[in-house]
Amino acid sequence: MGKLVLVRHGESVWNKDNVFTGWVDVPLSSQGIKEAIKVGEEISDISFDVVFTSVQLRAIDTAMLALAQNKSDKTPVIIHDEGKMKDWTTIFSEAMQKRIIPVYRDWHLNERYYGELQGKNKAETAKAYGTEQVHLWRRSYDVRPPNGECLKDTAERTIPFFQQNIMTQLEQGKNVLVSAHGNSLRSIVMFIDNLTKEQVLGLEIPTGKPLFYEYKDGRLEKIIDD
Repeated sequence: MGKLVLVRHGESVWNKDNVFTGWVDVPLSSQGIKEAIKVGEEISDISFDVVFTSVQLRAIDTAMLALAQNKSDKTPVIIHDEGKMKDWTTIFSEAMQKRIIPVYRDWHLNERYYGELQGKNKAETAKAYGTEQVHLWRRSYDVRPPNGECLKDTAERTIPFFQQNIMTQLEQGKNVLVSAHGNSLRSIVMFIDNLTKEQVLGLEIPTGKPLFYEYKDGRLEKIIDD
């Protein structure tokens, strides 16, 4: 039975500063680094077979810092699929090839695109547009921020990717780690847990807190962390 672990990246410097981030590629804060390491300690007993992240640094770094705490003898290796990096990152040892955890980065797992809100302080934005309007942009299912994505738009790219790339690994009995973002993971959890668009409004995925699922009998079941 394959295990699925979903992790929202650790706190970023813009999470700390209360700024809309979206697709802006900012690093983890010092607290975020600690959160990523703590996640790694929590999942250190799971031997992962494959990892998926967004293309954004905060998600990639969270995955790599977490996996550095893993007790298996496998090495996480970022997979490059084009140009010289594809050719020149070839592993020529069969023994070492068997001991890697391939890490695939894909934009379909990126955070929700916040459009013209990106880089703006959330509290100041609420003063400018009103708290209720900003709440709608942040938490509603199908209301877009100016020139950005709503959660429905995000789901239209994350869920097909999840079905085609991640579910297929779980069906093979592989253990999968996904390191992504609050809204890309909200849309995936909405799909897995069969939440309505009303139920997903209250779903909050904190930074650095893993969610556990197990694939069996053709479906994913949530593992409750006691």
